[in-house]
Amino acid sequence: MQNQFLESLESQTDIEEGLKNLSKQVSGKIVFSTSFGIEDQVLSHIIFQNKIENIEVFTLDTGRLFPQTYAVWDKTLLQYNATIKAYYPSNEKVESYVNTNGINAFYNSVELRKECCFIRKVEPLNRALKNVSVWITGLRAEQSDNRSNLKKIEWDEERQLYKYNPLLDWTTEEVVNYLKQNGVPYNTLHDENFVSIGCAPCTRATQPGEDFRAGRWWWEDKSKKECGLHR
Repeated sequence: MQNQFLESLESQTDIEEGLKNLSKQVSGKIVFSTSFGIEDQVLSHIIFQNKIENIEVFTLDTGRLFPQTYAVWDKTLLQYNATIKAYYPSNEKVESYVNTNGINAFYNSVELRKECCFIRKVEPLNRALKNVSVWITGLRAEQSDNRSNLKKIEWDEERQLYKYNPLLDWTTEEVVNYLKQNGVPYNTLHDENFVSIGCAPCTRATQPGEDFRAGRWWWEDKSKKECGLHR
């Protein structure tokens, strides 16, 4: 019965209703991962404003985020009187990586960049997703070619959980309009043409005509622009 409900989310268009029903119908642990981008702020608003229970909101603090990201994190906590659980990378692994390769070694090769992403993002995410039944994300189909074939509800075989992407069909315009209409705090870097915002050394503003992920790891080939969080 629970699996049938989860599969029904594929055709769910009312996100608030979908999240409320999710919190009631799923007996296992439900989490939402936020990086404080505009999509994630939409979902945070829906969860916090409606006081939807049984959904744990968490974030990954890589240690190299923009000051503006920490600012919107703080503002979100204050505006909604909310709780957002933080996961951090292993200090031993970070120290070993930096001492062996250098502080900005991720610029030197794809392998070193992915190793840094794994230490600072993937391993903490794996801890956050341990014993989780449903993982909610802010992924949208138009964000990249790699995400254009996603479904709203998918089974993650490796992590043994369902992944729910309620904003999958939303456009950037719809996301921005929602934030404005509902007074949702957002990362002010978006006003400076930062579209997809990650770690400060690996993110730049985009130019007119560039795609959504152009500002991430811009020194690499376009086909490699994922960090391992979303396979």
